Amino acid sequence: MVQFLQQLINGLSIGSVYALMAVGYSLVYSIMNFSNFAHGGVIMFGAYFGFFFLTLFHFSFPVAFVSAALCTALLAVLIERTAYKPLRERKAPFLYFIICAMGASIFLENLVIAIPAIGPTFRTYPEIFSKEPFHLGLLTIGRLDVLMFIISAVCLALLVYFIDYTKVGKAIQATSYNIKASALMGINTDHIIIIIFALGGLFAGIAGVLFGMKYTVYPQIGMITNKSFIAAVFGGLGSLPGAVIGSILLGIIETFTSGYISSQYRDLIAFVLLIGILVVRPSGLMGKTTEDKA
Repeated sequence: MVQFLQQLINGLSIGSVYALMAVGYSLVYSIMNFSNFAHGGVIMFGAYFGFFFLTLFHFSFPVAFVSAALCTALLAVLIERTAYKPLRERKAPFLYFIICAMGASIFLENLVIAIPAIGPTFRTYPEIFSKEPFHLGLLTIGRLDVLMFIISAVCLALLVYFIDYTKVGKAIQATSYNIKASALMGINTDHIIIIIFALGGLFAGIAGVLFGMKYTVYPQIGMITNKSFIAAVFGGLGSLPGAVIGSILLGIIETFTSGYISSQYRDLIAFVLLIGILVVRPSGLMGKTTEDKA
């Protein structure tokens, strides 16, 4: 029972970070109908922004944390303006968006490697919080795991409130339902697209900092978004509750696989899950069946 609870806690911690990553995929997909694979590059930049704000500029953790999130929000908007907006204006097929997103992801990764001050070196965040874990009976809970879960839960709750109870949030919902009808009703859909990319970038920066603190920072850290994409598909692309639930379930499944079988099967189980959900229920747990989405 102790091992079960321990793995459950670990799964909730990593699953909450997956959720921060997955909502970026779901927000973009809900309106633009394509999977933004450049999201991984934004998360990678978030991890680097947080690291350099702490080590090079000597910001306090709250200031570095917020600054990294704001920088990645701006980066995500910049990607949309330079890479995706021209395609939207030409009404390009969705396949072009996917190719462009993959190209942007590769560009961001290689840009970091090419910058002499950064390069491919692995970097470790300074010790911000004590590594002494909390002890709850026989359970051991890391301070960073608790911090990751709390920050993720608060951020996701604020996002849900923003989407459900604000005027802009209602406009986002309307645009996700039918972008053409929303434009006819007076909603500036171009501004809405900017907002969803900014939100996705903001959450990507938060996830990047948290993930970098728990592990290390390196140019290929954006590959972790493969897991968040699986979580988004599992929960249902375009559904924010689905993205959160899928992420938590994926985190728990991975930690139980590592704890009870072998860590070597952790990634295998994740991709088997992806294939299985696409075969059995392509729309995911909470997604809606749509056409012409990639």
